[in-house]
Amino acid sequence: MTTERLVLRSPVDGSVYAERPLSSGPEVARVLDRAVRARAVWKHTSLPDRIALVTNAVDAFIAKRDALAEEITWQMGRPISQAPGEIRGFEERARYMLGIAPEALSDIDPGPKPGFRRFVRREPLGVVLSISPWNYPYLTAVNSVVPALLAGNVVILRHSPQTPLCAERLSEAFTAAGLPEGVFQHLHASDQDIDHLIATPGVDHVAFTGSVRVGHLVQRFASERFIGLGLELGGKDPAYVRADARFDHAVENLVDGAFFNSGQSCCAVERIYVEAPLFDRFVDLMAK
Repeated sequence: MTTERLVLRSPVDGSVYAERPLSSGPEVARVLDRAVRARAVWKHTSLPDRIALVTNAVDAFIAKRDALAEEITWQMGRPISQAPGEIRGFEERARYMLGIAPEALSDIDPGPKPGFRRFVRREPLGVVLSISPWNYPYLTAVNSVVPALLAGNVVILRHSPQTPLCAERLSEAFTAAGLPEGVFQHLHASDQDIDHLIATPGVDHVAFTGSVRVGHLVQRFASERFIGLGLELGGKDPAYVRADARFDHAVENLVDGAFFNSGQSCCAVERIYVEAPLFDRFVDLMAK
């Protein structure tokens, strides 16, 4: 066992909120081995059964919504009044993806051709490594975890060291739902071990949400393996306020867009351009 530890200090009061041992290299390899062995089982599980199991997991997760919301705030510091909204958003996205799965994953008919039966069928990739950030720990994870599982892939989730309990809560929900062993796992591991995992045969796709700097590293470690990458690296999001804008509405919503979630959002408003006749009024009201 590794002697390295993950120490989570809450931004609420600076206290140690959780401690976990970091998985060693051999432990990370065992997680990958379990995932690789689980691929065939999950791939050949029917889509209706996959939908039923993931639905049960979402139900088990949402049943703990109040405790989950409070735990988010203690881990990453979001105002407690805003935390329940993420659980609602998680449920909304998960149930939407569950609802569209039969159509989205069905065979594609390219049209008739005499003497042929033609179709395009989507096949699971295999092992998906999901690397999720701390600012919206459940909303970002659900975007890759649920569709990957529904499509017949197995998932290894590595959450930010600032929100490690989120990975554990998702594991608990999938275990309660009865997913086969190895289909969904989480890792508390060092950056170096995750870098090595990305470069290791057996991982078939990486879904990363985070900074541009780390996105470059993910791309580099995967570059010699020809595997797919999903890199959601945030934006630099401007807003324009024209002279004919609904003034109070614009100010209220741009303040919210800039500072909701303590400003820690991939799509936070980072620049505002205001037409000159409104500028002084806009700055005064925004400051208030």
